[in-house]
Amino acid sequence: MRLSAAEEKGIRMAREAGLRWGITPYYASLMDPGDPSCPIRRQAIPSAEEFGEDGAGSPDPLGEEASSPVPGLIRLYADRVAWCVSDVCAMYCRHCYRRRFTGEVREGPAPAGTDPYQRAISYIARTREIRDVLVTGGDPFLLPDAAIETVLKRLRAIPHVEIVRFGTRTPVTMPQRITPRLCAMLRRYHPLWINTQFNHPREVTPRAQRACAMLADAGVPLGNQSVLLRGVNDGPGLIAELGKALVRIRVRPYYLFQCHLVSGTAHFRTPVEAGIEAVASMRGTTTGFAVPVFVVDTPYGKVPLNPETVVDRDADAVYLRAYDGRIWRETNPAPDRPGSAKRTPTGQWSEPMIRGRMKASSSSGARPRDRQK
Repeated sequence: MRLSAAEEKGIRMAREAGLRWGITPYYASLMDPGDPSCPIRRQAIPSAEEFGEDGAGSPDPLGEEASSPVPGLIRLYADRVAWCVSDVCAMYCRHCYRRRFTGEVREGPAPAGTDPYQRAISYIARTREIRDVLVTGGDPFLLPDAAIETVLKRLRAIPHVEIVRFGTRTPVTMPQRITPRLCAMLRRYHPLWINTQFNHPREVTPRAQRACAMLADAGVPLGNQSVLLRGVNDGPGLIAELGKALVRIRVRPYYLFQCHLVSGTAHFRTPVEAGIEAVASMRGTTTGFAVPVFVVDTPYGKVPLNPETVVDRDADAVYLRAYDGRIWRETNPAPDRPGSAKRTPTGQWSEPMIRGRMKASSSSGARPRDRQK
């Protein structure tokens, strides 16, 4: 890499601040060695921008530490928990919202004879509301196969745990980790789900495709949780291009996250309107399941942000904006309200709006012209 001055400074400042950074040789091979604006480099190499003024950021923007009933567990919802079984990653993303502990250097190994999983397993076992466990980190696939299987065995021994999910970026940053042996082991513990994080079409390589195919062939449904990042994937059409590339390799776009308000990521954040417009531009122009849900992650849970589609409501109908801006009147009497005289017995397009279409991204509350009398 021909490092820029900002990258050289960022590496020094990251070391001084105790912020871990590391890149796999595979992921480094995807970088443009002469372009500091390369979207792969921006995700991986520290930059001085991380240490600029950031009045909105905090070390724990989701309040996970306050929602941790026992070490390693995060419980934001009544029926599910996130279990951080590792603080190690194959590559330390510069936008990581758990950078407060990922890659931290421990003083030494756990004492002999101790059980690193007991407190978390005991809490899950005695909390019968928990039906869904997300095994995350760090990256759980940085554990040895035997450790992953131990986690799975102990979760499967709890009757009320119905679903086990893994959050791992190894198919993107270290696809060699996905081996036939790992997939054969995972197959024994269904139902399992895996979410990963492709952020840019350049990450969808033949090697990544092979890793995802192995997991899919083992019966594991794959989802993708991208993060909208300025200078990485906020360019015109990039999210749409990524969605199309992912469905070709059997990975369903699931969420598109607004960049979290974690300290040191101000240079990555975009206006929320950018995410809304990115998703709106995909509606009607690509396969429905290639379109992710744009969400803001908050301490109160994930909040979807969608283009405005319900533009009006009266006693007997709703008025809906289609992807191309046309307004559809859908007969739908409002509950507990007297119905007005029905001007149309069924739903219909507004003819004036067909002739003069509104922009799909418009947030106007305009009604069809025949209702503005």
